[in-house]
Amino acid sequence: MIDKLLGPKHDAYVGFIRRQMIKDQIEARGVKDQRVLAAMDKVCRHCFVPEGLATRAYDDYPIPIERGQTVSQPYIVALMSELLALKGGEKVLEIGTGSGYQTAVLAELAAEVRTVEFFPDLADAARRRLEKLGYKNIFYMTGDGAAGWPEAGPYDAILVTCAPADIPPALPEQLKEGGRLVIPVGEEPQDLLLVKKTAAGLERASVCPVRFVPMLKAA
Repeated sequence: MIDKLLGPKHDAYVGFIRRQMIKDQIEARGVKDQRVLAAMDKVCRHCFVPEGLATRAYDDYPIPIERGQTVSQPYIVALMSELLALKGGEKVLEIGTGSGYQTAVLAELAAEVRTVEFFPDLADAARRRLEKLGYKNIFYMTGDGAAGWPEAGPYDAILVTCAPADIPPALPEQLKEGGRLVIPVGEEPQDLLLVKKTAAGLERASVCPVRFVPMLKAA
């Protein structure tokens, strides 16, 4: 990993490039939530990318991982996290665990994170990685992300890191009233949506164009 590649002074150096990432890629694009910025500073992105790409972990683009999936661009992780407007006591559902990077950021921001991954090998690797890093407020499931995790709901917030053609009906159903759903929808480039659940129904707002891997369905 990056600590082996950079030598004994890696902690200070990685801290420096992580702060530069936050300043140049995230704050400069308008993310202001101090809790999100602190989480981005704390979570070691290089711990969640393939070893051969560890030295590029803080660059301004997504990084490929196994199964054709990606670790999202740092700015998009921060933006989507900020859109959830988490205060610290929430229960959050994540669809698409991947390597676990976004999961770790959510775990810094919320009381409990439930995360669903389609690929069992990715789910197992992410669980082992996150447990090694000391996270105890994350719960894992392998399955169809479009179905969510209804048994553990309802949720204060749901974040989706893969793109369906449209919002799966099961996900808003698992939100509490007042809850927020952040999800990319459509074909590339997808539309990142912020969906708020109100007493009158769902309020949808388009945030920006994004590129995510498609949401997969069980055969």
